[in-house]
Amino acid sequence: MKKIHLYFRVPPERNRLIPGDRFLVTLLKRIFIRPKMSGVKKVFLNLCKGFKLLNVAFDVNQPFRKIKPGEPVIVLGVGKYALQGYIQQNPVIAGIGLMTHPSYWPDLCKEYPVKKYLQHSEWTKNIYAPYYGADKCDLWPSGVDTDKWLPDEGSQKKYELLIYNKIMWDKEQTDAALRLPLLRFLEMKGLSYQEVVYGRYQEAHYLELLNQSRAMIFLCEHESQGFACCEAMSMNVPVFAWDQGYWLDPNRFEWGEKDKVPATSVPFFDKRCGMSFTDLQDFENRFDQFWEKVIAGDFQPRSYILENLTLTKSAQRLLEIIKEVYAG
Repeated sequence: MKKIHLYFRVPPERNRLIPGDRFLVTLLKRIFIRPKMSGVKKVFLNLCKGFKLLNVAFDVNQPFRKIKPGEPVIVLGVGKYALQGYIQQNPVIAGIGLMTHPSYWPDLCKEYPVKKYLQHSEWTKNIYAPYYGADKCDLWPSGVDTDKWLPDEGSQKKYELLIYNKIMWDKEQTDAALRLPLLRFLEMKGLSYQEVVYGRYQEAHYLELLNQSRAMIFLCEHESQGFACCEAMSMNVPVFAWDQGYWLDPNRFEWGEKDKVPATSVPFFDKRCGMSFTDLQDFENRFDQFWEKVIAGDFQPRSYILENLTLTKSAQRLLEIIKEVYAG
C-alpha cells in the first residue's frame, strides 16, 4: 500500500483584542493551562499508534500539494477548516468530528471527493446516512491503548464503586431524578464510592481511581463510542451503565430529527462487560444482581476490549476501508 496521508486539522486560534495576539494566547495556554485531551484528538493519536504498531507508512498534516496520485487521504479534524484548501483528486476518508450534525455540512461529499464518512457506532451512522448516503457512511471504532489502560493486579481496592458523571443535558432534573437518589441508594447499602465528572479530571487520576475501584457506574445519556467507558473496561473494571435508549440532544429538533431516535450509551458492550439500566427503578431492581456478579468475578470486560477494540484492530479496520475506497 502507498503511504497514507493522515490529517488532524482544527481551526486556528482567533485574535482577541489586537492583530496577532492569538499567538500570545496560545503560548500562555501552553504554559499555564494543562490541556485536556478531546475525544476527537484521542481518536487521531490512537490511530497513529495503531499504524505504528502495524508498521504502516503514514505522514501527518503534510501540505495538500504534496499528495501524489493514488496515495490514500484520511481527514480527522474539527469543522470545515479540516478540508479547507483541498483541491486534489484523491478520494478522501473523513469523519468522526467534522461537524456535530450532518445538516451543518450537507454538501460535504459534493464540495470534496469524500468517499467515506466514518462514525464509531451504528446509531450515529444512521443519523448521517440520509445526508451522505448509506454507501458513503461506514463504521470505524477507535482503538483503546490497552498497554496504557492496563490493570495493576496488585493495587488495593479502596472503593467499591467509581461513579463516572457525564450527564450532559437537563442536569438539575437528572441529578434529582437519577444521580442523587442513586448515590443515596449506595450509601444506604454501605458501599464506598468516588465520583469523577467529565471534563474536570486529569487522565492520570482517572486511571488511578480505576485501579482502586471494583466496578464503575457510568452516567451518560448516550455515546458514539464512549472512550472513558472503554478505558474502564480495558482496566477490567465492570460497568453498570445508564442506557435509557434514545438520543436526547436538545438541538435534535432544530436539525429536523424526530423525537424518538434510538441511541445507546454503551455501543461497545456485551455480557462480559457488565450490565445496564434504563432509569432509577431499573437501577434499584438490578443492582444486587450486578454487584453479586462483581463479587463473584463473573465479568471480564478487558477480554471484550482485547477482542474488539485494540489499537491494531482499529487500524486494521481502517486499512480495510482504505482498500475498498482505493480499489478502483
